[in-house]
Amino acid sequence: MAYKFDAKKTANDLTEWIRDYFKSSASPQTKAVIGISGGKDSSVAAAVCVQALGKERVIGIMMPQGVQTDIDYSRRVCDFLDIKAYTINIGDTVASFMDELKKHIELTPQAVINTPARIRMTTLYAAAASLGGRVVNTCNLSEDWVGYSTKYGDAAGDFSPLSDLTVTEVLAVGDELGLPYDIVHKVPTDGLCGKTDEENLGFTYAMLDRYIRGEDDLSSVPEIKEKIDKLHAANLHKLMPMPKFTLK
Repeated sequence: MAYKFDAKKTANDLTEWIRDYFKSSASPQTKAVIGISGGKDSSVAAAVCVQALGKERVIGIMMPQGVQTDIDYSRRVCDFLDIKAYTINIGDTVASFMDELKKHIELTPQAVINTPARIRMTTLYAAAASLGGRVVNTCNLSEDWVGYSTKYGDAAGDFSPLSDLTVTEVLAVGDELGLPYDIVHKVPTDGLCGKTDEENLGFTYAMLDRYIRGEDDLSSVPEIKEKIDKLHAANLHKLMPMPKFTLK
């Protein structure tokens, strides 16, 4: 039978799952703390948290690195959901940290791109510790599948509402929740390297999503299939618990 996604059921199931998570592992005052990028994932995750917990228990953290040209999207999300929000600029912190590192180590492009994501996650955990919250992971299945996330950066968090949903499915849930269309369907970028996600990956999310769900074996584009399979195999370590030696 062909795979069929039910956005309304999924939105309701997500709501109940978040509600149950907080009931079973947190106090009634515990908040969901989420980094708001202004893109689909953080917007949908925040909206579901509001639906599950109420707007008083969801806190948005905007973390521009210096000047963020599209930060108005982040503000609109927080205003639309009517959640308390903080803007914490990580620009000076990133610059100072990288300057100190460069005195000792020749930095690779990967270090330059991934370090700000890890500083953002540090910021979220500091905010959560200070405000009595749990950090929301906003990664989706498509990004996780090909490793398009930063280990201990955006791949971290205390609970992950979207990690079993493809990008296509996240968009459908966002539309179901009534979020502004231009925010949900905004062209995804990582906000760090100046390229869109799909430019970095070399294929579209729609193509990847159909492959993940078994709707297209990509036999017509074997080079794309090979690239996806290689990325998936190379990045599985990001989804696994840290390997640990067991004393015998």
